[in-house]
Amino acid sequence: MEWLGLHFTTELAESGQVILQCVHDPFLVLLAYLVACASCFATLDMAERINHAQKPASQRLWRWIGAGCLAGGIWAMHFIGMLAFQAPIDVHYHLPITLLSLLIALCASWLAMHTLSLPTLNFRQCCKASIIIGLGIATMHYVGMAAMRSQATAYYHPGLFILSIMIAIGASLAALLLASYLRNGLGIFHQLRKCAASLVLGAGIMSLHFTGMAAFDLALPTGSQLTQPGENNHLQLGLTVAVMTLLIIGSCISAALADKKLQHKDRDLLRVNSLLTQLDQARMSLQQVAHYDALTNLLNRRGFNQLFAEKLLERTHAGGMLAVLFLDIDHFKRINDSLGHDAGDELLKVLARHIKSSVRSHDDVVARFGGDEFCILIDLHDRDEARQMAQRIMLKMKEPIELSGRRMVMTTSIGISVFPEDGKTCEELLKNADLALYQSKDGGRNGLNFFSANLKARAMLELQMEEELRHALREDTGLMLYYQPILDLKTDQVSKLEALIRWQHPVHGFLAPDRFIGIAEANGLITELDNWVLRKACADLGELARQGCGHLKIAINCSPLTLAREELSDEISLALRSAGVEPHRLELEVTESALMGNIAETLVLLQQIRALGVSLSIDDFGTGYSSLAYLKRLPLNTLKIDRSFIQDIPKSTQDMEIVQAIIVMAHTLHLEVVTEGVETFEQYQFLECHGCDFVQGYLLSRPIPLTELQPVLNEINQRKHSYSVRRLGLAHGTSALT
Repeated sequence: MEWLGLHFTTELAESGQVILQCVHDPFLVLLAYLVACASCFATLDMAERINHAQKPASQRLWRWIGAGCLAGGIWAMHFIGMLAFQAPIDVHYHLPITLLSLLIALCASWLAMHTLSLPTLNFRQCCKASIIIGLGIATMHYVGMAAMRSQATAYYHPGLFILSIMIAIGASLAALLLASYLRNGLGIFHQLRKCAASLVLGAGIMSLHFTGMAAFDLALPTGSQLTQPGENNHLQLGLTVAVMTLLIIGSCISAALADKKLQHKDRDLLRVNSLLTQLDQARMSLQQVAHYDALTNLLNRRGFNQLFAEKLLERTHAGGMLAVLFLDIDHFKRINDSLGHDAGDELLKVLARHIKSSVRSHDDVVARFGGDEFCILIDLHDRDEARQMAQRIMLKMKEPIELSGRRMVMTTSIGISVFPEDGKTCEELLKNADLALYQSKDGGRNGLNFFSANLKARAMLELQMEEELRHALREDTGLMLYYQPILDLKTDQVSKLEALIRWQHPVHGFLAPDRFIGIAEANGLITELDNWVLRKACADLGELARQGCGHLKIAINCSPLTLAREELSDEISLALRSAGVEPHRLELEVTESALMGNIAETLVLLQQIRALGVSLSIDDFGTGYSSLAYLKRLPLNTLKIDRSFIQDIPKSTQDMEIVQAIIVMAHTLHLEVVTEGVETFEQYQFLECHGCDFVQGYLLSRPIPLTELQPVLNEINQRKHSYSVRRLGLAHGTSALT
């Protein structure tokens, strides 16, 4: 068989043929292997670049560069290998056929790079492509061999010829698999694996070439005149081709490396841009969280204060007025307590929409300060604009709201301060609007009030009183207990004293409880004040015992806040032990409202106090719930009728009937009755006739300090029942009633 002048026969002619002995230059063989390895490394690198390129144009560019490196490397390896071939005759090469072999190598290499550019590459695809690529490379080899021109005839051994083709296909498959595997990876270890793969693939390509050369024989007819080879420059030409090929491959690898670095920088820039975008989004989210209320999407206190400061600065320079409206939803706590916090949140959303719809424009700032407090900042020309807006909001609030299957109407209290009349700073205006709000609450709620100077003066006074009360409690100075006698109508003797606190203020003088108890309750001092009264009363009980009055009891008042504390029982026990006083000499007075706050917990606490031996009295009976269902459950000893039912006796028949009914009811429940506020003999006589157990009031004595108590007790106790009261009313009428 003959193709391109090459004879593919199984055997040479039996006679008339001389087989030429040919050798290879070891240096050029090694140089060819180096070129093959370099081209394989470049191919692996280009496959990696194709895989990492994001744009189609970049993929096409690196596909052609990779094809050029692979084709140039294989062809240069083959060409240098042919230059390394040394025969005893003159050999030269036909240039067009040599260039045709280069074109064939380029086509096979492009197919290889195209295959490696596929997003996913399975084994079947590799096998199909490796067959075509292997045949292409083998074709390139044997076309290059066909370019050889000499007086000898070339023959091939079919077995080795087919083996060389199989090697070409196997090397192509190995190259595709390794390149597919190594096109993803980073680091030095990845580069070392690419180098190792390049050495293996280079050896495979060299195996193809030299297997083909092993299948090749040159034969001359017997007696032919040998044409001696002339001086050749194969070594120089091989070095030139190798250097040029390596330079081209090195340039491509350098370009790939530079592109890889640029791509990493681009990725870093994209990552940085992505991080910056995420940071911007996070900043916006944080700003949203920091400046807006998550429930109503209104501004929160921080966001409001920022806009408030900006508007205030603008108005300070440009002139004009601002109004701050402070809103508080009336009795909102009852919604949370009865319907739950989820229902309360839904209600707040509706109310926020009501408030937002009541303002005039986007220039008006609406914020939720927390809980059920809202604040509005508006521009205005006169104070009536603020009043009209407040009235509009109050009217909108009264629209019925459907919530949890209920139809309800809410109201709001509003306090208003105006810039610049009521303040020049954000803090001052907000504080003054808050003071006006509390004025609205104190006025019965569902109303509005503008700030006035007297509100600030009262607030400053209360603040000063709070600080001074704290100092008085801390240093135990200024506070004192006064005692009002309680007469036992059965024995006509004083058997109890009610402890009433007084404060000798360093500036305002002698203060009654109504001047500072409210301040103590509003600022968390009431429990500390009650504890001081408890300890002082127990100490005075000890002093009375030393004065021979060990039979006297002292009744002390207990505020609702103190009664809600679980520690109260332990504090009473400690105060009694510290003073060395019997528990039955102490009586605790509590109001109806305090008892009804949490009846289950209160009942447990009262039972603990009764277990100590301390008596319990319900104070101001008739002004609160007056529930018999609760009274029969509570471990009480005494019921105290409020003074409001006594002051119009005997003029008010209705009050007389109410008092009679209360006394009968109390005795039915086995409770003793104390009536306070007794100021006239007629009141005394009425209570005595209708079975009241104890009386207390100015008819007997005003509250007096412990040091003055003994003479008054002696005077009251020495009188006889028949005429002492009338005499007391006549003799002490002036001092008792003034």
